[in-house]
Amino acid sequence: MFDLDRWREIFQSINKNRLRSVMSGFTVAFAILLFTLLFGIVSGLSNSFKSAFADDAQNFMKVRVWKTSKPFKGLQTGRRVQLKNKDYNYIADEYKNKIQYQSARIFKNFSIKYKNEANAYSVTAVNPDHQFLEKTIIDEGRYINKRDLKEKSKNIVLGRLIKKDLFGERPALGKRVNVNGSSYLVIGIFSDEGGDNEERKAFIPITTAQMMYGNNDYLSEIVLGYDPNLSLDRAVAFGNQMERDLRERMNIHPDDQSALSVRNMAEANKGIGQFMGILYAIVILIGSGTLVAGIIGISNIMIFVIKERTKEFGIRKALGAQPSSIVGMVVQESVLITTIAGYLGLSLGTYILSLIGDSLEKDYFIKDPSVSAGIVIGATVVLILSGLIAGYVPAKRAANIKPIEALRAD
Repeated sequence: MFDLDRWREIFQSINKNRLRSVMSGFTVAFAILLFTLLFGIVSGLSNSFKSAFADDAQNFMKVRVWKTSKPFKGLQTGRRVQLKNKDYNYIADEYKNKIQYQSARIFKNFSIKYKNEANAYSVTAVNPDHQFLEKTIIDEGRYINKRDLKEKSKNIVLGRLIKKDLFGERPALGKRVNVNGSSYLVIGIFSDEGGDNEERKAFIPITTAQMMYGNNDYLSEIVLGYDPNLSLDRAVAFGNQMERDLRERMNIHPDDQSALSVRNMAEANKGIGQFMGILYAIVILIGSGTLVAGIIGISNIMIFVIKERTKEFGIRKALGAQPSSIVGMVVQESVLITTIAGYLGLSLGTYILSLIGDSLEKDYFIKDPSVSAGIVIGATVVLILSGLIAGYVPAKRAANIKPIEALRAD
């Protein structure tokens, strides 16, 4: 492999037949280029799906209600359905073995003021588990806890951008802000991967909101995280079962999606997984097809090359050269051309993806199209094997020709 004379011969052969060498590598380079572009775009599409759900837990579920759109059991259309604490407790008790996290939500839009700074923000009343369901990152202080719920504390957790709006660079923990005319103690500052809109929100205890803003036990939504040990199919079945039970409990028609719906991330993850699996399969099929075409192309060219060098091989064998040395030389040349061409195709494909990445994200919502290190390593292995296959078959045939027959060849 590291015979200097053999490598010198290989480079002399490549230099002498530049057009043939370029044509040999072109098909492989094109195959890898196409594979890189397709795989990068599909990878970017996958990143877009992940980014769309970045601020929610992967096992997220949400129960939402509104007005009925179908009559049921003598009840008229247009009936307002209302979630209450008893529904929250029912879910917690009935499905406790399938739930990891659970929280209720009450949505409000309030003015939050500190000294001379004030603005309107979304304020959400929640339970402690909401932190994990929304993947809230606590930068300072703490989140809402069980003691806050029990004591109905007037505590508030501010988003990073609310803190910036109201306090600038000054500390906010321990300070009091005016929320819709009531004084709240700032106990935490959070950030969120969901972006600026998520970081302009604030959270308060749900018991506090029920006491102060309605004096009732009404809830806007119930959110939960199913047990992550559940398979996607079992998680989907769990969501469907809970929806059926809640419809029966609240006297809602089985097909009335307006009155009650359960958004289950398991269904989305399953659909996305199937969709991405099909896309990756198509990319692998197309990439494999072009790569096979490249292998066939370089193999055909190597057959032509070997035919041109038949007399040379005959002389080598007549002078005592072993068939293995002839095979080794041809295979090394084939592997070298294939590897260089493949690397060029891979590099060009990666460079093109980096150039068009921003426009793809802007126009087609394909985020950060790229090829992972594992794919690069896999492609390199495929290239080496391709070179071996493309060079070995014709070389083996040439090495088995008898010297006298080789010297008689035209």
